[in-house]
Amino acid sequence: MTHWSEPAAACPTLSLHDVSLRTGTRVLVDGLSLEIAPAQLWCVAGPNGVGKSTLMGVLSGLRRADGGSASLDGTPLERLSPATLARQRAFLPQAVHDTFSMSVLDAVRVGRHPHLSGWGWTGRDDDAVVRAAIDAMDLETLSARDVLTLSGGERQRAALAAVLAQQAPLLLLDEPVSHLDLRHQIMVLEVLASLARAGRHAIVVILHDLNLARRYATHALLMSEDGTALHGPAHQVLTPEQCSRALRTPIVSVTDGLHTALIPDGFPRPRAATNEQS
Repeated sequence: MTHWSEPAAACPTLSLHDVSLRTGTRVLVDGLSLEIAPAQLWCVAGPNGVGKSTLMGVLSGLRRADGGSASLDGTPLERLSPATLARQRAFLPQAVHDTFSMSVLDAVRVGRHPHLSGWGWTGRDDDAVVRAAIDAMDLETLSARDVLTLSGGERQRAALAAVLAQQAPLLLLDEPVSHLDLRHQIMVLEVLASLARAGRHAIVVILHDLNLARRYATHALLMSEDGTALHGPAHQVLTPEQCSRALRTPIVSVTDGLHTALIPDGFPRPRAATNEQS
């Protein structure tokens, strides 16, 4: 029996080659080259308006770069058919809009579309994948609910379940925890981290919470308003100095002896905390 955590294809390496992005006359990114490989969980961070979602569009093959190229295992994304892309990568946009009424169960079943036969029918294995994805996103009690009646966080978890049900080895998620309460933020990131650790997926998420990014990401891409894009192992990229520069606000690292966190400078600090770096 198949499971949502078992991708239907081997995980490819997603590469950017000298990529440039622009909006009007403004340069968002210039000359960005990197590789996103199996077993890696990438966090894309930075202030609003620096092109994080635009970059995600390029990574997903939905937008061409203004310069350079993106490829999967050496094949430019624009040469891959939509059907092939759908089996290789799953993309969750920043905003999910429901246009008509359907149950949560049916909404998650949409994720199986790339794997259906010509008749468009789901089979026993498809149903098992869908049910497992629903369970993973804590939606069991909501499966019969109409998606139009869900809260924003519940709808986001349903959309994430559909992404998992797609069984693509490459997951591209634009702010996947933005509407979730803390418990479900941790739940989602734990699921994604476990997928990356298993080595069968490569995952890219846009996150604004630097501490969640430092806790779960293996790699990070930190974008700035001046077009700078630092990337590498998360603990080397998401430092107080570099985050302060990118977010244009002073950030310090504090610790209580067991845990370390990045906070804006000037916030009250725990009594036992010490300032490690500013």
